[in-house]
Amino acid sequence: MDLVDGAAIFSAGGGGNPEAGYKIVDALFSEGYAVKLVPPSEVPNEAKVVNFACVGATTSIEYDSEAAVKTLKALEEYADFSAYATIPVELGGFNTLAAVDVAARSSISVVDADGAGRSVPEVHLKVYTMDGISLTPMVAADAHAKNVVIIKETLDSKAAERIARTLAAEWNQSAYTARRILTGTQVKTSPIQLSLSKSMKIGKLLRTAVEPIKAILKETGGFKLFEGVTDSVERKTEAGFTFTDIELRGTHEDAGSAFEFKAKNEVLVAYTNGRLAAIAPDIITPVHPEMGKCITAEKIEKGDKVAMLGLPAPKKWRTSKGLELWKDTLQRSNILEEYTPIEKLTF
Repeated sequence: MDLVDGAAIFSAGGGGNPEAGYKIVDALFSEGYAVKLVPPSEVPNEAKVVNFACVGATTSIEYDSEAAVKTLKALEEYADFSAYATIPVELGGFNTLAAVDVAARSSISVVDADGAGRSVPEVHLKVYTMDGISLTPMVAADAHAKNVVIIKETLDSKAAERIARTLAAEWNQSAYTARRILTGTQVKTSPIQLSLSKSMKIGKLLRTAVEPIKAILKETGGFKLFEGVTDSVERKTEAGFTFTDIELRGTHEDAGSAFEFKAKNEVLVAYTNGRLAAIAPDIITPVHPEMGKCITAEKIEKGDKVAMLGLPAPKKWRTSKGLELWKDTLQRSNILEEYTPIEKLTF
């Protein structure tokens, strides 16, 4: 469970409901499956590693282990290879565990790394895009793998995102995807390294620390942005995304202040009293104010007590290439502020 809770802290309120991640862990344990976590440095250079995740709206998670494994097998059959391991495409309470589940049930390893160091709202929004690693071939399947689609090649990663998102929207807002076949050599340099171990460490702190929020902020170099009660919630699910706008009124040291954040699956931007408080790619995660565990954006309702954490993004996202990818995503969500590192916004 530490991996579920820790990965969710880096989810920016997305990445799927951690409750779905807990169910995966329970099922693997009760059915006697073993999970082998391998550091990137130990993956053979010529080995093939597959990125696995679910794509779609965070309100529409339906998970079927057999169908997820079938999605991986379809990619192996099409591309004529055997996967050495899976790798999560992102950190999140559900999506990270989906890759772990498929690996365990396929008797292969899962790599201690991921493609973003956080959860992200769009398929192409991964560090691999900066490194020119193709998203295709990609296999997408519906919740029970009754429909399985092979995407052989696309013009670019954005085109692959649009195709996967369209399929997810058609299939009740959710799809499995097996994509981006990495070599062992690429695994050592492109993804965010040792991020699953880092997540498990955060999960353990949430479980054992006397003051869990203070402990995880110290470990991550993050900030507590706000604490309050939810005043209003606007939410809609369409086109394979869950869009959420939430306003909080401050409590405790934030009494008298207001906080607002906007999510497209993941929280993308936040404001305190109308002033920019944090913006992606930095990680803005809603958590329980005492326990410190993530509350995903689609679960927050009016009257809920919430603390908002801000964590610095992985260094790769703060490069010019990384910021350009995020700028495009933010602008399409009508978020026009320029990126400012969270440590410069917080004082």
